[in-house]
Amino acid sequence: MNDNTNFVTPHEMAIQAEYTQKVREMIKDKELKTFVYTLGCQQNEADSERIRGIFLSMGYTLTDDETVADLIMVNTCAIREHAEKRALSVIGRYKHNKARNPNTVIGVCGCMPAQEHRAEQLKHSYHYVDFVFGTGSLHKIPEYVYNALNKGKRIFVKENEKPSIAEGVPVVRESGFKAWVSIMYGCNNFCTYCIVPYVRGRERSRKIEDVLNEVRELVKDGYKDITLLGQNVNSYGKDLEGKPTIADLLKEISKIEGDFWIHLMTSHPKDASSELIDAISKSNKIANHFHLPLQSGSDNVLKRMNRHYDKEKYLSIVKELKEKNEGIVFTTDIIVGFPGESDEDFEKTIDIVKSVEYDSIYTFQFSPRKGTVAYSMENQISDDVKKARFERLNDVQNEISKAKNEAMIGKTVKVLVEGKSKNNENIYSSRTEGNKIVHFESDKDYTGQFINIKIIRADTFALYGEI
Repeated sequence: MNDNTNFVTPHEMAIQAEYTQKVREMIKDKELKTFVYTLGCQQNEADSERIRGIFLSMGYTLTDDETVADLIMVNTCAIREHAEKRALSVIGRYKHNKARNPNTVIGVCGCMPAQEHRAEQLKHSYHYVDFVFGTGSLHKIPEYVYNALNKGKRIFVKENEKPSIAEGVPVVRESGFKAWVSIMYGCNNFCTYCIVPYVRGRERSRKIEDVLNEVRELVKDGYKDITLLGQNVNSYGKDLEGKPTIADLLKEISKIEGDFWIHLMTSHPKDASSELIDAISKSNKIANHFHLPLQSGSDNVLKRMNRHYDKEKYLSIVKELKEKNEGIVFTTDIIVGFPGESDEDFEKTIDIVKSVEYDSIYTFQFSPRKGTVAYSMENQISDDVKKARFERLNDVQNEISKAKNEAMIGKTVKVLVEGKSKNNENIYSSRTEGNKIVHFESDKDYTGQFINIKIIRADTFALYGEI
């Protein structure tokens, strides 16, 4: 087994269970509340569901009102400078909570404090924060809270070079019908613009049976939409004994009885194999939707990004997916204004967007991240140029999105109902397996259920239909 993967032992989890019980004893009859503030990606959302599960197991009750919370956790993001500034602003306002109630326990976790300079900043400038850790020590929260309640020394965890995977951590899910399931953590790709490998460590996969057991329980509990999470789900299993692949995992999940969708987030093109594409095409459980980050349509830019594929490779994957999965929905990520991106490079990105005809794209203006290779690259692009390219790309995509949505008028689609509209109690919002939003009117509440909707109208960002 790859020596980059550590699994937390049952003995270590038993120690944390003892701390959990000690905290329960300390706070019983006090009716203490906890609040978790989450920034960032789906992986952070999944981590926060486990944080809430741990807090609940220690005897705290959840609250949406941060002003009355006795235990606060800020789960941070570091993907862009703006995310870090926002996290620091949020942490800063909790100084008032500590002033009102000195017994308030405050923790900070996630990607931001995994960077040494941010950990030092929290240590020296945010004296009211009780404990800080990165992304690999979540299972030790009971120990950190116990220490804080006993007025122990502030804890600042330096991330292990070989982060661990812990099974058996309790979960409190945000939804009763949509779920995140992390199948792996970390990243080995070192794209030159990305901080993730530095803050989440190397790739490490959960054991296939542990993933299957979690999915089985979710299906048993009525979950309808399950997203398998990883920085690069396509490289799942490379560190495990026997080297099971993502295709192997999907084949096993597809054997689970029940009516549910499986989504993948996120796939890296360099590892999108024919075996994976075949597994998707042969399963009625895997959503007919593939999120395949492009980042740039220029081979020159892709090389400087260290993406390990070129335009030809990318388009061959798209072609194979379309040939084997009729009507598949494509979405992607694109960065504009990467250092050295010329007008010609940008036009190549526009060409691929028009060629692939994505249903939607997630567009980002390049944001230099301290600690990455691209941070110090020459030929940085001005904000004005980045903004202009950003707007043009979105204009091109919006035309494509509108045309693809209008082509669905008259068709009947299966949707998962997500809930009532905030503005009209008879209007409900739902999503197709391709993640398209569908609004419809109903006197009956179908939230959390699959139903069929006939599309009668469409605009750029949503579809409208009737049962």
